[in-house]
Amino acid sequence: QVQLVESGGGLVQAGGSLGLSCAVSGGTFSTYTMGWFRRAPGKERELVARITRGGSTYIIDSVKGRFTISRDNAKNTLYLQMNNLIPEDTAVYYCAAAPTFLALRVTDYNYWGQGTQVTVSS
Repeated sequence: QVQLVESGGGLVQAGGSLGLSCAVSGGTFSTYTMGWFRRAPGKERELVARITRGGSTYIIDSVKGRFTISRDNAKNTLYLQMNNLIPEDTAVYYCAAAPTFLALRVTDYNYWGQGTQVTVSS
């Protein structure tokens, strides 16, 4: 059974930084495309960034230049570095794993973490 556990969320002032981690166990991490999603209050879950097993990344426009996704296959861990945070980044952040390569849709992902809250104050 594949398990994903996020950590690193919290409360930060606008302009600050946070780093999220996602530890994966029970599966073959290096073969998955991995993604970070978020769900803000009253909104649907959206893809923030994803990284393929080969390291190809996709990041949505609203966070491009501020967020960086990376992975360490030796540690079975996914990361999201978030800089210059703004209040609109406030959401529950989820990591997820997909067996497909492109994996740009919520439905492409089979395995999900429980989520970690990120709150950005103005």
